[in-house]
Amino acid sequence: MINVTKFAYEPGEHEAEKASNSYLMSLIALIAGLPLPIINLLATLFFYIGNRKGTYFVRWHCTQALLSQFSMLFINSYAFWWTVSIIFSSETINNHYIAYIITAFIFNLTEFIATIYTAIQSRKGIHIEWWFYGTLTNVVCKS
Repeated sequence: MINVTKFAYEPGEHEAEKASNSYLMSLIALIAGLPLPIINLLATLFFYIGNRKGTYFVRWHCTQALLSQFSMLFINSYAFWWTVSIIFSSETINNHYIAYIITAFIFNLTEFIATIYTAIQSRKGIHIEWWFYGTLTNVVCKS
């Protein structure tokens, strides 16, 4: 899931801090706006916009964090609105709902652990590429 690669240059201390903060932004937003899935994406998007003219290392990690939050938005939004429909309508909890919630929980837990690990490693200046998101980030983010 996570691939440690050598970056083209050794990032400076300020670059490593900003790259690490791009991942921490989504964790802080998760705590602040837990029931609303859009909060994580917006926080990461604003951080990305603020750093889109930064160095390649910072832009790359901001882009990877943004792409991961974008896909998590769909998973969490569906779970959120399905739960709301169960609470406020006559819909009942069934096996499909329980399976989806368990799957969403596993995706969120995996992303949470990967985010913490990547924030720590990128703070050290180590370049971490996530499976799928790293490849997509390489296509989207040009040096």
